[in-house]
Amino acid sequence: MKQKMKKICYLLLVLCFVCYTPKVKAEAETLGDLRKIYEDLVAQKRTNENKTEAAKQEIARKEAAIKTAETNLTNARREEAETQEKIDESNERIEKLTEEAKNVLLYLQQMKGQNAYVEYVTGASNMTDLITRLAVVEQISNHIQDTMKNLEDEIKKNEALKIELQEKQKALEKEITNYQAAIQKQYQNLAQYDKFALGIDEQIQVAKEKYEANKRTCQQNIGSTDDSVVLTTCSKVPVNGGWLKPLNRGYVTSEIGSRWGSYHNALDIGGNAEGTPVYAAAAGTVSGKIAKYRCGGNMLYIDVIVGGKKYTTYYYHLLRFNVNVGDVVTQDTIIGYVGGGRSTSAAYGGYDTCTTGAHLHYGVANGWFTGTIYRGNVITPPGFPNSQGYRFYSRTDYYR
Repeated sequence: MKQKMKKICYLLLVLCFVCYTPKVKAEAETLGDLRKIYEDLVAQKRTNENKTEAAKQEIARKEAAIKTAETNLTNARREEAETQEKIDESNERIEKLTEEAKNVLLYLQQMKGQNAYVEYVTGASNMTDLITRLAVVEQISNHIQDTMKNLEDEIKKNEALKIELQEKQKALEKEITNYQAAIQKQYQNLAQYDKFALGIDEQIQVAKEKYEANKRTCQQNIGSTDDSVVLTTCSKVPVNGGWLKPLNRGYVTSEIGSRWGSYHNALDIGGNAEGTPVYAAAAGTVSGKIAKYRCGGNMLYIDVIVGGKKYTTYYYHLLRFNVNVGDVVTQDTIIGYVGGGRSTSAAYGGYDTCTTGAHLHYGVANGWFTGTIYRGNVITPPGFPNSQGYRFYSRTDYYR
């Protein structure tokens, strides 16, 4: 019992180790927090790379097992076919022997009622010859019966083998199905790790740039880069009285929520050509930018404070940037230009796979974040309804 409990405890420890994924702190209060975010992302990248490699190795093992099982299944099917052929051949021979036996018995009956049979038996020259002659026809009949019995035994044996081979095939088919399910699971894991791995490089870049920009600002403004320095003491983020639209006009083409099997974390605003200026919806500090990302294109993040609360505003599918990380922007600052159309969309030979027409992906989240916007923090941008088709005609056109 004790040994069993030890095994259970060991298994639970292993599961805890396998399932644990370090969570990176997203919101920073101090310069040290920013440094920690960057370091945690680097460590998490290594962890994910290890998981990716483990998933690939497991897939290779399962694929090799599938090949072996498929070979065994092919052999079992061939053996079953060969066994069936033997059964068919035995049945054909039995049918022929049955017909022969009927003919022999009929012949014996006919002979016993005729003088030819008596003459054949009494024509023996001695006792040995007599016994031999009496046994000849009987031996022929017995031989046929023995042969038929052997064939019937052979059929029973092959029928049993056939059932065994069929059961083996079922087991192999189930084994292959299980292997394929295991591979699919690993591919899902791989996709998860790869998706994050593709994004984590950009996240590390954003975290590093944000830390270095704030470190420079703290050095310039208060002469300190100690980890305990509170970020708001280095550079005062402009306080906003309210929100403005990020564009002079436009209409909502897609709302926040589930879309095409995934979560859409912002409003899509159309009705503007590529190159249309995009403004900061609220004054703040540029906290990060990602260039030419595969889904989102040129992506910009700005930390803002409105009504005493912290928010992250984000703008995707930009044609190009007009600001840098660390810049303090006002609501009149042109931060970039509308993209997402022929110049950037992968549909027209560009780099952005998540757009087919010019528009701005505009979102707001509670708190200050570096690169990753968590679903639970996403809110409907103030001044907008979360409603497709909503139109506005000025930056001050505030929806209530």
